[in-house]
Amino acid sequence: MAKTQDFNTILKDMMGAFPVDTAAVEDAFKSTASLNEKFSNVALAAAEKSSEISSNWTKDTLAKLTDMSKAKSEPADYAKAMTDFASAQAEVAAENMAAFAEVAKKVQSETVELLMAAGKDVTEEATAAVKKATNDVTTAAKKAAKVK
Repeated sequence: MAKTQDFNTILKDMMGAFPVDTAAVEDAFKSTASLNEKFSNVALAAAEKSSEISSNWTKDTLAKLTDMSKAKSEPADYAKAMTDFASAQAEVAAENMAAFAEVAKKVQSETVELLMAAGKDVTEEATAAVKKATNDVTTAAKKAAKVK
């Protein structure tokens, strides 16, 4: 009778001849986690600064509303208080919008810097991984050729 081949042994030998380096996958995971942490820090810092701007704007507005809502002795004083409030709000709005724009500009520049650094790192890692894989495959091929 014909004896069946043991494919487990064949596959085991084949996989042993071409080892897989899990360190590259681990390094990629660590790099991705590090990059995500940096992106999160940028986003959280921007959210914190934006929240601070909004909070200060709200406090300022409420303080001015308190002044505006006080009882006046003359009817014309109410119109003046309303005009003063509207004028102050327009000025504060422009200042706060400029502050929000600065936050957005900072986030944009930090994000571009992170992406540029990540691209450089990925290129370097990919080059190193390809070189290592080429060396490993060459070595394994030489070993396989000698075994025959």
